[in-house]
Amino acid sequence: MKSVIFASLLASAVAFAPSKSATVKSSSLAAFEDELGAQPPLGFFDPLGLVADGDQEKFDRLRYVEIKHGRISMLAVVGYLTAEAGIRLPGDIDYSGTSFESVPNGFGALTTISGAGIAQIVAFVGFLELAVMKDITGGEFVGDFRNDFIDYGWDSLDAEAQLSKRAIELNQGRAAMMGILALMVHEKLGVSLIPSV
Repeated sequence: MKSVIFASLLASAVAFAPSKSATVKSSSLAAFEDELGAQPPLGFFDPLGLVADGDQEKFDRLRYVEIKHGRISMLAVVGYLTAEAGIRLPGDIDYSGTSFESVPNGFGALTTISGAGIAQIVAFVGFLELAVMKDITGGEFVGDFRNDFIDYGWDSLDAEAQLSKRAIELNQGRAAMMGILALMVHEKLGVSLIPSV
């Protein structure tokens, strides 16, 4: 019995001993270690191995999609919280007299708004997707939709500040994606994340 206990103690101690062999990263994953978004504490995080082959074009496409979904999620969180705060547009949402104030928050709005209203929303989003939110001029980086039209002082920032702003947008988008997911899940569970006033 003593030898079994001693062997288990020895095995657990060996688990915490430093390893003699160094971990070798594959060259394909090392290609993305210094990309924007590879930040502490995780560094470059690709648990599904979507860019394990080191394809830069695939990485850029996934980064574009991540930025776009992050921007949409930031708008969704702000919209959700604005509606929860009771702030609504004045007037009616349709000609039958349904007021904006009578439309419930969250998923309940889908059953209140008519099919034609939902179709208008989908058509507007489709128009934005196909005609407006495009990288026409081949911007400076993935997700640059300024298209030599609007600057908002971006060109006055130095390269380090621009990189910092892009990293902030990426992280805020990641947080917003998790945030809107949590708001939707809690709404379906019937548990509000918003404290009552």
